[in-house]
Amino acid sequence: MRITGTFLDEISVDIPHQNWGEKEWDKDFAAMKVMGIDKVILIRCGNKRWMTYPSKVLKEERGCYDPPVDLVKMFLELSEKHGLAFYFGVFDSYEYIPKGEFQKELDINKKIIDEVWSAYGNYSAFKGWYLTHEFSRLNPKAMNVYSTIARHGKEVSGNLPVLISPFIDGRKLGIQNAITPEEHQKDWDEILTELSGAVDIMAFQDGQVDFDELEEFQIINKTLADKHGIQCWTNIESFDRDMPFDFPPIKWEKLLLKLKIAEKAGYEDAITFEFSHFMSPNSCYAQAHGLYKRYCEYFGIDIPEGICK
Repeated sequence: MRITGTFLDEISVDIPHQNWGEKEWDKDFAAMKVMGIDKVILIRCGNKRWMTYPSKVLKEERGCYDPPVDLVKMFLELSEKHGLAFYFGVFDSYEYIPKGEFQKELDINKKIIDEVWSAYGNYSAFKGWYLTHEFSRLNPKAMNVYSTIARHGKEVSGNLPVLISPFIDGRKLGIQNAITPEEHQKDWDEILTELSGAVDIMAFQDGQVDFDELEEFQIINKTLADKHGIQCWTNIESFDRDMPFDFPPIKWEKLLLKLKIAEKAGYEDAITFEFSHFMSPNSCYAQAHGLYKRYCEYFGIDIPEGICK
């Protein structure tokens, strides 16, 4: 099991922005390619009033600020240059769903999907959609919104695949009543019944439960994915939740353990949140440089001169 995909954390929510331009991103895409990454996933096209491309929809409906660079265009061009697939992450208002205004979240995302496909659908690297809304437990009204957004993306794009990356309500989140494996299985059997036919790929985040619990949850996820005809990937968190501060690059030993657990559970692929901060030789975190080297060293990957600092 190797990592073959990464999120692109634009717009950042809880980790520092690296303030890269096209030159720096080009270098990072090259480092991804060396490591074996063949797909990148824009984690969200917009958040609150920030956006990654000059969206008329978001300006008119949310009063979003004009971005200085069209990051969607830049990431698509870099994806084509380096031979990577690009998945577009939709919009999360961080407002409508918490307020129970599900229809508003649905309506704005349908408009964004139409706008984005019209503007960027001609790029050969545009290979799929990412449903940026992260969820863990069953909420029938929310599930209907998510499945409708996903189906709309598939409809306008000729059935391009849709990816989700949910989380587990585990004890590492600090919640009082962490979900049990039995509760998780029951909820997700119902959720995947609703999402079947709308979502093609499920990549659960792997950092919210303890290492000794992870295998049991991974097996449940794979069993349910197989039952509902959905591909089962793992989203390996390359940051460390065990530290007293948020968030440093993970220890290599922990990353390797999680890769082995996913392989044992029969997962089909692995993506990570996320390469550029926590695994890249270009990261603002010096520890990420070492993680990149240890990963390549373990898998026998030769690092060309100039990739690492």
